Amino acid sequence: MTTFNSLKVFKSFSVLLLGALALFALYIYFALNWSYSTGERAGFLQKVSNKGWICKTWEGELSLVAMPGAAPEKFLFTVRDEAIAQKISAAAGKRVTLNYEQHKGLPTSCFGDTDYFVTGVTEIE
Repeated sequence: MTTFNSLKVFKSFSVLLLGALALFALYIYFALNWSYSTGERAGFLQKVSNKGWICKTWEGELSLVAMPGAAPEKFLFTVRDEAIAQKISAAAGKRVTLNYEQHKGLPTSCFGDTDYFVTGVTEIE
């Protein structure tokens, strides 16, 4: 009789665990595919690097200059698409416009160090 109860508890625990994992996966899917905001930022591309111990992500830094002589503001961003990362790397040191989407609520830095994910880049002549 105790074997039957143990099996029932194990099955219940397994179903509960699989349900929790499915909900977590659904949450991640929506957090990555639904953008909180979208926009553009223009400035000088200062840094792009592929970093991380286990989860390698492309991280970058754009220097935003509002007025000549003013201290620049930094816009930190993440790139998920390898093709866009290569375009951004080729434009390092140049003035660019970055199109981005903001994704809030991602649970780990495996998806990127920032909330801002670049979706496109245009060099400014």
